[in-house]
Amino acid sequence: MNFALQKTLELLLIIGLGVLLQRKVAKQDLNGIKILILSVALPATIFVALLKIELHETLLVFPLLALTFNLLMLLASKYFLSVTLPSEENAKKRTLMMLLPSSAPGLSCFPFIVAYLGDDTLALAALADVGNKIFVLILLYMLAMHWYRTRSVVQKQESSKSKLKGLMISLVNEPINIVMVVGLILLGFGLNLTSLPTFLQNTILSTKDLMTPLVLLFIGMAVRIKSGEFKLILSMLCRRAGLSFLLSGLFAFAIPSLTPALILLLVVFPQSSCSFWPFAHMSAINSMEDKDAQPKPTFDIAFGVNVLACSLPFSTLLIIGIFSFSEFFINPLLLVSIGFAVLVLSYIPYILKLMKYSTNEKTYPLHQQMEIADKETKKLEHRTEAQAS
Repeated sequence: MNFALQKTLELLLIIGLGVLLQRKVAKQDLNGIKILILSVALPATIFVALLKIELHETLLVFPLLALTFNLLMLLASKYFLSVTLPSEENAKKRTLMMLLPSSAPGLSCFPFIVAYLGDDTLALAALADVGNKIFVLILLYMLAMHWYRTRSVVQKQESSKSKLKGLMISLVNEPINIVMVVGLILLGFGLNLTSLPTFLQNTILSTKDLMTPLVLLFIGMAVRIKSGEFKLILSMLCRRAGLSFLLSGLFAFAIPSLTPALILLLVVFPQSSCSFWPFAHMSAINSMEDKDAQPKPTFDIAFGVNVLACSLPFSTLLIIGIFSFSEFFINPLLLVSIGFAVLVLSYIPYILKLMKYSTNEKTYPLHQQMEIADKETKKLEHRTEAQAS
């Protein structure tokens, strides 16, 4: 069996095991697994990733390119999402803005790069992932904390000085932040993972190996996708894929000297599934809000889990398709065309909804029309569920 396909099936099978365990796992058990991921497995993974970073001046273009891509996706996500989601669903908007610009190439992309492009291209992909890690670990965390601080100050009317002091204490208490500080200090002294005692290396690496199965099992056990929500997630993932194709094509146009292998890397890397790390940030914020008894959470955690659950199979199937028809995806003009077409297709359900619920007597702005259409759709779904029961 093809190595890449075998790896994909392994990951999906672990998620499937998590789905089978849903009835046997209570909500409080899920919280315990989430704490284990955020406090043990994820910090170990971040620590190992930090200590493996080795940058050379000539190769800095790859992490910079990935970071630029992430920032452009964040900007695009904000303005594309604001058109189609109702104004009262701000928690979902913020959740999508955290997840859609992020990438998890280690789970969904690297196995296929090894199988189709070889170890040399994988090394470049790992280097590009440094820029992606800066984005998901640092910049998205800062964005999440900014939203939390802004909303907390407004609701509790606390002074900025008092709030900042509380945030600094929470930052110091987070295992992820402690690990990042220690890792950066070691890098500053020119040390890496092999510089540590052997028993400590083995302990960290063993703990790191828990990350992937725990995350996949957690996604499988926690996912609860409603029919209407699945349509929303699928349309957003299609929109994300379309934006990625469009940006990849524009980058390929801007750098005409790229080899076919590098163009494919430029195409498949942004199509990686959404990263778990922004979800970790959102979970940390959610825990802080639970302590504050904040009535309206900053993020929709359940929705975020569902996005992660759908993103992994969506991305892996898409990446397999790209590599299977690689000769079509090395043409920059075709990439731009595909990206534009996918974007248009992702808006068709919303356009049809607007046409169905538009009113002849009054002309509403686009966002109000979308809210009317969504309310009517929810009424219809509730009526159908009531008839079924």
